[in-house]
Amino acid sequence: MLNRRTKRCSIRAPVHHLPMFSRQPMAATSLKLLSFNIQVGIHTHAPHHYVTRSWQHLLPHSKRDRTLDQIAHVVRDYDFVALQEVDGGSFRSGYTNQVHYLAQSAHFPYWYQQLNRNLGKLAQHSNGLLSRLPLTDVEDHRLPGLLPGRGAIVARLGLPPHEILIIILHLSLGSRSRFHQLGYIRELMADHQSVVVMGDLNCHLEHLLEHSALRDSNLQPPQAHLPTYPSWQPTQALDHILVSASLEVLKTQVVDLTLSDHRPIALEIKIP
Repeated sequence: MLNRRTKRCSIRAPVHHLPMFSRQPMAATSLKLLSFNIQVGIHTHAPHHYVTRSWQHLLPHSKRDRTLDQIAHVVRDYDFVALQEVDGGSFRSGYTNQVHYLAQSAHFPYWYQQLNRNLGKLAQHSNGLLSRLPLTDVEDHRLPGLLPGRGAIVARLGLPPHEILIIILHLSLGSRSRFHQLGYIRELMADHQSVVVMGDLNCHLEHLLEHSALRDSNLQPPQAHLPTYPSWQPTQALDHILVSASLEVLKTQVVDLTLSDHRPIALEIKIP
């Protein structure tokens, strides 16, 4: 059960709709999912870039939009995209809402930005979602932790009994905070039959499935080890897409890409 520390704090979230990209529903049999920590559009592909390009976390950069265009070219092949470390429109991004920018550039009709840490004009730390399919509901949740600034987007696709609950996360670095955050997520899942949990979870698979509140869930990984970090020589599996046993996984992969310090992880499931 949720204690005071993990008391639910959520709001119903209005999803933005770009009608110029809407299409008639197709008789699709699968759903292509992608999770990507884009590091606010900083092109990181070597260890020394953490030093030489660290100023881009604070200041605008003329090549940032070029990186976003390259990211848009990748995500356009998917039906639902979870984004972490996006900027909601501040000085460092040239006052560009990066979720909206990617939705327009990759022709996604539905998008939502979750603002987790508001530093005014300096930075708008956010998560985001892009969807080609209409969403029946979206909720914005504040996650527990020692420091504020972490959130979860909870989206629903379809209607019961074939509804899919999709939870987008960027968990804390600290293990204690992650423990409480995963407990909160376990409560959100409740007894939903078809659930997808995706994002930068900042921990390895064995921690998620053996040493957290998710251990008694029916979530399962598509494969045992899919390293995503660092992007130039991935050795750590920090980004995950976990799915309920009720969902049939058709394909999974880590995309060979060095536009951020994380590589995106992709998964295709059969639509119930």
